Amino acid sequence: MKWSALALLSAASPALAAVREIWWNITYVQDANPDGLQPRRVIGVNGTWPPPPIDVTTDDILLVHATNSIDQPSSLHHHGMFFNSTSWMDGAVGVSQCGIPPGQTFDYVVPINSSGQWGTYWVHSHAGGQYVDGLRAPVVIHPPKEAHAYDEEYTIVLGDWYHDEHSVLLDQFVNIANPGGAEPVPDSALIYFAQNGTYLGPKAGTKPDPVTGAVGFNENATLPFQPGKTYRLRIVNTSAFAAFFFWIDGHDMRIIEADGTDVEESPIDLISITVAQRYSVLVTARNDTSANWAIHANMDTDMFDTVPDTLNPNVTSSITYDASAPLTDLGTVDAYHDVDDLALVPIDVEPLPAAHRTIELEVSFDTMQDGTNHAMFNGITYNSPLVPAIMSEMSLGENATIASAYGPTSFVVDHLTVFDIVLKNGDAGKHPFHLHGHKMQLVGRAQDYTSDDPALNPPLNNSQPNPMRRDTVQVPSMNSVTLRVIADNPGVWFFHCHIEWHLEVGLAVTFVEAPLIAQQRDDIPQFMFDQCAALGLPTSGNAAGHASATDLSGLPLGPFPQNNGWHAKGIGAMFGCVLTATLGMASVTWYALGGHISEEEMEHEAREHQEAKERRGRFFGLVGGKKSS
Repeated sequence: MKWSALALLSAASPALAAVREIWWNITYVQDANPDGLQPRRVIGVNGTWPPPPIDVTTDDILLVHATNSIDQPSSLHHHGMFFNSTSWMDGAVGVSQCGIPPGQTFDYVVPINSSGQWGTYWVHSHAGGQYVDGLRAPVVIHPPKEAHAYDEEYTIVLGDWYHDEHSVLLDQFVNIANPGGAEPVPDSALIYFAQNGTYLGPKAGTKPDPVTGAVGFNENATLPFQPGKTYRLRIVNTSAFAAFFFWIDGHDMRIIEADGTDVEESPIDLISITVAQRYSVLVTARNDTSANWAIHANMDTDMFDTVPDTLNPNVTSSITYDASAPLTDLGTVDAYHDVDDLALVPIDVEPLPAAHRTIELEVSFDTMQDGTNHAMFNGITYNSPLVPAIMSEMSLGENATIASAYGPTSFVVDHLTVFDIVLKNGDAGKHPFHLHGHKMQLVGRAQDYTSDDPALNPPLNNSQPNPMRRDTVQVPSMNSVTLRVIADNPGVWFFHCHIEWHLEVGLAVTFVEAPLIAQQRDDIPQFMFDQCAALGLPTSGNAAGHASATDLSGLPLGPFPQNNGWHAKGIGAMFGCVLTATLGMASVTWYALGGHISEEEMEHEAREHQEAKERRGRFFGLVGGKKSS
C-alpha cells in the first residue's frame, strides 16, 4: 500500500506542496455519552470520540492512512473536495471503492494543492451509515490570504445524536411495520467547538462524562470572546437527519462563506443550515464584559413525523466574556426562516455558461411491493452496483459510454458538457442534496414546480453574471431548484439526498463523466482491487460484473412501487363478492315472503355444495383428489 500512496503523491505534488500525513485508526469507542443522557458504543478514531478535526492549507496534499479496526467495511469521504480525475479517492462505497475490509488500510490522497479549494468542509464515512454512529469530523482549509478580515476563528460543529446504533434504527426504518417511512427521530442534538485542529474542552467547573470529557458539549461548551474583536465562526452540520436554526443572542452575524465559496458580506439574524451544509459568519464582539450570551441551535422539527416528549430539540451553549458574569438567554425567536442562498454573491466571479443538456430528477417516496417504504428519483430506487462504478468506467472500453451499463439510475455526461439538474421535490418533506466532485451553480428556484404561475414557477434567468455556487442544496416540498454543472472532472460522481435514512432507501443517482478521457487517466492503485477481492466483489465489467453494456443479470434491483388500481383479478373478485351478496339478499327476501324447502331438499343442496367445493379445490390445488393406484 505504501508504494501506491507514494506513486499517487509523486503525480500530484508540485515542488512547493507539503504532504500532511495523518493516521486514523477507525475503532469502536465504548460508553461515549456526549449528551449526558445515555452511554453508547460509537465509531471513533484512534480509540477516541469525536474524531479529530483536520486543519490544513491550500498548499497541502492531505494523506490519510485509514486503518479499519471495526468489524465491517468502512470508508472516508472528504465532503466537498473535487479529487480532480481521481474519483476513486472519493470514498463513496459502491461508486468510488468497495470499502476498506476489516483489518486493512486505505491511503486517501486528497490533492488540496491542485483543487483550488479552501474554506469549510468535513469528513465522514460513506459506508453503511457509519457516520450516524459518529465517524465524522470538521475540515478547514486555509488560503494564503482570506477574502475577509477577522481576528480569530472557531469551528462550530452541529449534529443530531441517536442512542441506538445505526443498524438497529435502519431495521426499524426499512420495515413492513413502518409502511409510511417515518424516519428515526434523533434522541438529542449536539453542539461543540474546535480551533486550530483541536476541540475546545468543557467549561471550568463542569463534570462531563469521562469517555468524552476532553470536549465540551452543549451547555458545557463555550466560546471565549474578547471585547472589540471580530470572529469567524465556521458552522458545520454533521447530522444524519436534522437541519438546524442557529443564532447568537445579543450579536449580529454576516455570512461570508457557504460550502467553501467566499461570498460578499450578507447580514443575517439567523442561519438555517441543513444536513452537510457549511456557513461562515463574522461576529463582532460586544464592548462590555458584564454578561455572557447564549448560542442557540434548534433542530427543525418540521422534518420529524413526531416529536417525542423525551426530546429537547433546542440546545444551547454560550459566548463567555467573563466567567463570573451571568448568562443572558433571550429564549426563542419569533419565526424561523431559510437563508436565501440565491441572493448570496460569490467573490470570485464565474459567469453562468449556456446549458447543453437538461436532466430532470423528481423525488418521490412510496410503499413498495415488499411493504417497505423507499425513495425514488423518477420512479426508480437506487441500489449499489456489484462493481464500483468507477471500476466499470475504467474497464468497459467503448461500452463505458452507455449509461445502461451502470444500472438504471446513472447518467453518462460528455466531457465539458454543461448540464442542468432540474431537481423537483414531490415529497412532503425538505431534502438536502449533495453532488460529489463539483460545485453547482444555483440558477433558479420554483415554489411550486407544477404551477403555470410565473410568480411561483419563474422562468430561468440565463444571463446571470455570477450565480451562487455550492455543493449541498436544500429543496422544500413541491419546490424545485435548477443546478448548472460543468462536466470538467472525468470520473464517476454520486448525487444523493444527504439525509442518511433517505440515501439508505435509494434517493441517489450517479453521473458518469467523460468515460473515454477517464480511461486515459486511469491510475487506480492495485490495493483497491485487492480490497475488493478480499470482500468477494468483482472489479471489472458493468454494474453486475459482466463484460457487456446490456446484460445486468444478478444486479440487485427494486423494490418496485405497488401496482395499484383495478386489475383483472381484482375486478373478478369484486364481481364475485357483489354476485354473492346479491344472491344472499334475494334468499333472505324469498324466505321473508314465505318461501321454504323440505329437509330432503336441504340435504340434496348441501351434497351438491360440497361436491362443487371439492371440484374447485382440485382445480386450484387446495384439496387433494384421489390418487391413482
